[in-house]
Amino acid sequence: MDMGQLGSILPLILLVVVFYFLLIRPQRKRQQEAQQMQNSLTPGARVMTTTGLFATVVAVENEDVVLEVAPGIETRWVKAAIGRVVQPGDAPVDDEPVAETEIAESDAKESDAPVERNGDQDSSTKQS
Repeated sequence: MDMGQLGSILPLILLVVVFYFLLIRPQRKRQQEAQQMQNSLTPGARVMTTTGLFATVVAVENEDVVLEVAPGIETRWVKAAIGRVVQPGDAPVDDEPVAETEIAESDAKESDAPVERNGDQDSSTKQS
């Protein structure tokens, strides 16, 4: 090999190495962590599925997990559908319902905002 051939192959080799460290290796690590989390599920754990459903693990079988969505309502899911285990402080719980008057007031404030025209573009903020 002379220097011309090595110079033309070197960028390709460098590109493969960069792809490995930036894309392939982190993806494999995430897959291993997800697999480990799914294998460590135990009854009573609060989980979120990949579709965003919050539930409690009732039973763990080979590749299946039985989740309780609401009291008395159980569904069967594959372990791969479990996105993460939710810690007690992770899931936002809305304890205080918003009063209808607060919603009406916030809607009125938003609709009263002035709109300026700058050529063909609309802007709801005043530019200085």
